Amino acid sequence: MFSAQEKFTSVETYSRLFDASPAQACEAARRALLSQGYLVGDTKATWVEGKKSFQPDAESHLQMTIRVVCVTESASDEVSLAFASAVQDRYALKKDNSSASLGVSAIGSVSLPFMAGSDSMVKVGSETIASDAFYDKFFDLVKRYLHNAESGDK
Repeated sequence: MFSAQEKFTSVETYSRLFDASPAQACEAARRALLSQGYLVGDTKATWVEGKKSFQPDAESHLQMTIRVVCVTESASDEVSLAFASAVQDRYALKKDNSSASLGVSAIGSVSLPFMAGSDSMVKVGSETIASDAFYDKFFDLVKRYLHNAESGDK
């Protein structure tokens, strides 16, 4: 069963055409991610993935992952289609307090709380970013890096 929120439409939120080879488009996407502070791990000529962490407050954490896949859109390999998808994972602080039990045979057991505990971040949600404005800004930045590569600017 599919999500009621999923709608397959021809809206170009997640993709853009570029006058460049897939390798050039993905290199521009890699540079766009790096310019915004994303950590870029292993990449291939036709895909790139970047991650960036945010901490809006002391009790929560966000991690954004952006994946870009570039495919050829022409027989001459001079036009490519770049697909981007951003996922935001939300984490919240979970506090675990511990307690100790003491068993006395005549009375029973007594539990006493003590302050030794552990805190951990627990994933509480994950969402694909669907904002047209978000992707417009990202693809505009990719275009800028493509233009800079074509003109030889550094």
